[in-house]
Amino acid sequence: MLQLLRASYLLGLLMLAQPAAAEKLRLVADAWPPFTDATMVNGGLATELVTTALARAGYASDFEQVPWARALLGIDEGRYDVLVNAWYNDERTRIGQFSGSYLQNKIRFIKRKESPITFNGDLSVLYPYPISIVRGYAYSGEFDNDNQLQKVPVHNFSMAVRMLAADRVKLTLEDEYVARYYLSRETPRVRNAVEFLPQALSVNNLHILVSLKTPGHEKIVAGFNKAIDAMKADGSYDRLMKRYGM
Repeated sequence: MLQLLRASYLLGLLMLAQPAAAEKLRLVADAWPPFTDATMVNGGLATELVTTALARAGYASDFEQVPWARALLGIDEGRYDVLVNAWYNDERTRIGQFSGSYLQNKIRFIKRKESPITFNGDLSVLYPYPISIVRGYAYSGEFDNDNQLQKVPVHNFSMAVRMLAADRVKLTLEDEYVARYYLSRETPRVRNAVEFLPQALSVNNLHILVSLKTPGHEKIVAGFNKAIDAMKADGSYDRLMKRYGM
């Protein structure tokens, strides 16, 4: 009888644990340090902000790092629940719900140092030049929708900037913090060959994107937004930013 009661107790615990496991959100992002990177402490600044806010909202989470195109496809298909690092564009609202903004990214063009290319906000002056871009990224509405720009899709920023240093393209672009992080890890030949153009293309707000196939996606977004506001109010947001040198 005692063994039967013990077995029933253990079975009850397992049944109680199942809903909790089902509630664990599957977070995804590509390698985009210092914002998202599985090799960094707590996955980088954006990953830590997102997991902390979701935990405050009552959601446990697991994080997986995959290439950007696979991350978007996974959100579309419902294999992942939350894309950690999404810039807004209308097309993505077809597959997920955006949160409010929780970070900002300043997107700047990069050229070879000896290049005479300038940028004053008018994209038409860049029409003659091949520009390496990361496949699947959204940079700004105007840039993304301008079909006269010579865009050369590549897998990641490291490939893009190496093509630029080798003079295979004339420009690339990236968030300034991300670009400086990667450039600091490039060879001197690459790092010393390129420089930022002074004027930013855009300042983009960073959001989470919650898959429309995730049950309760609206509740997740609302809880996340409320938690971010609370973190800003109690100072924990600023403390985390300072820890990453932001």
